[in-house]
Amino acid sequence: MAQKTYPTIGKIIAEDPAFEKLISKNARIEVLASGFDWSEGPVWIKNGNYLLFSDVPKNVIYKWEEKEGLSVFLKPSGYTGLGYYSDEPGSNGLTVDDQGRLIACEHGDRRISAMPLTKGGKITLADKFEGKRFNSPNDVVQHSNGSYYFTDPPYGLEKKHDDPSREITNFGVYRLSPDGKVSMEIKDLTRPNGLAFSPDGKTLYVAQSDPERAIYMTYPVTADGHIGVGKLLYDATPMLKSGRLKGLPDGLKIDRDGNLWASGPGGILVLNPQGKLLGRLEMSELTSNCAWGNDGSVLYLTVDSYVCRVQTNTKGAGW
Repeated sequence: MAQKTYPTIGKIIAEDPAFEKLISKNARIEVLASGFDWSEGPVWIKNGNYLLFSDVPKNVIYKWEEKEGLSVFLKPSGYTGLGYYSDEPGSNGLTVDDQGRLIACEHGDRRISAMPLTKGGKITLADKFEGKRFNSPNDVVQHSNGSYYFTDPPYGLEKKHDDPSREITNFGVYRLSPDGKVSMEIKDLTRPNGLAFSPDGKTLYVAQSDPERAIYMTYPVTADGHIGVGKLLYDATPMLKSGRLKGLPDGLKIDRDGNLWASGPGGILVLNPQGKLLGRLEMSELTSNCAWGNDGSVLYLTVDSYVCRVQTNTKGAGW
């Protein structure tokens, strides 16, 4: 059985008075489980009340639930081939689509897959663009228009940027439309990573995990589902270069008011839709991602070897 009390980590830091409306300054960030190589891709399964998340190096998806604690949900999670592949072969970003399927970014198998959460095997949604294999799909979100949007940096390849198996020059942001067509929507980012949509679905946010340009971008979503010209929302490079706060822009989620809860230097940065820093969840470890869960007001965090949670005063978009 899972324990009833948990150790805590990190601290809540307000950068703007508006932050205290989103989370109490006395909120406790609880450590629910530990011992992972690199936890990532948290997603709350509403029809079951449990959390799924990836351990990318271990090629495993874990399940955590309040009563039963931690268990292995799926292994292998992102690499089904023979022999050693890389130091990050497993699944990364996870989401649940409008059919209730688990959608996974698979590093080793270099694809976006779909799997029923009740019974049945995986199918490949996309593994190529113009006949060339993806690098290592990293994060994925589904829009209300039915399309999936995902990023494709090199982190799952054995030699990363310099891997000889690379077939696509760009590290793109792609759209998989309902008719199965794959299009590269953004081609000028160096390390696209986390993705999220605004509550109205009209804006796509993209985090870039490049230490030389650690930024969060905003893009308009056109009526036909394509992505328009981007603008800089927030530049975290100076924060990173200060040397005090470690970590790069990675996964992010949106609350019901359109605020971004985005992993970055020092932990989670909370930005309003105009790009103003409202506050931070400062963690002592590198923070990869977050996800809303329970009734939508609990934020789950994947923090290096930990999985954590914190109670907020808001709710995730769509709850």
